[in-house]
Amino acid sequence: MDFEAARRTMVDTQIRPNDVTEPDIVGAFLNVPREAFVPASKRSIAYSEFEIRTGEGRALWTPRDTAKLIKTLDPDPDDACLVIGAGAGYEAAILAHLAETVIALEDSEERVSRLGQRLADLGLDRAVAVEGKLTEGLPGEGPFDAIMICGMVEQVPEALTDQLAEGGRLAAVVEIDEALGRGRVYTRSGDVTGYRETFDARPPKFEAFDKPDIFEF
Repeated sequence: MDFEAARRTMVDTQIRPNDVTEPDIVGAFLNVPREAFVPASKRSIAYSEFEIRTGEGRALWTPRDTAKLIKTLDPDPDDACLVIGAGAGYEAAILAHLAETVIALEDSEERVSRLGQRLADLGLDRAVAVEGKLTEGLPGEGPFDAIMICGMVEQVPEALTDQLAEGGRLAAVVEIDEALGRGRVYTRSGDVTGYRETFDARPPKFEAFDKPDIFEF
């Protein structure tokens, strides 16, 4: 299979038509081999419009949803980025072409080992894999200019927005109801963090970010 041709087709049919036309972002998608981040049995559909499971509780989003969330994040070449629930590492790899440094956070030693090896094999020396609790981020390494959560969430913990630098952004898809999620970008200004909504999507969900059940009589 000609993966390079498939990559160009993905960009031309799934990313650019969905209002992601920034040359730096488009260039990053053209330079990262998506097939390297999926199981061998799924490589033939790596550039399809499907979500692809990459491990227990982890999946690659559709190219359209990934591209729109990265556009929402608006990474800068000088940014220090944190990718939460990095999974196979595709989003971290894209951001490694767009930002100064990327920390890819995962919650187990096994996931971190596989992720770190994949990033090294691809020569992505701006990205490093680190173990930690997803909902807590990495307060000892912040503040971050940009934070991206790689799964739909019911809520964005304050512990994460507290790790944003002044003017920093956090991008996530937040579940609105059972049928809909919405891309949001949270921006920090002084002691206040506000958000705006950018696009509709329904990617795979991170249950670790579910709201606690409220007991009612």
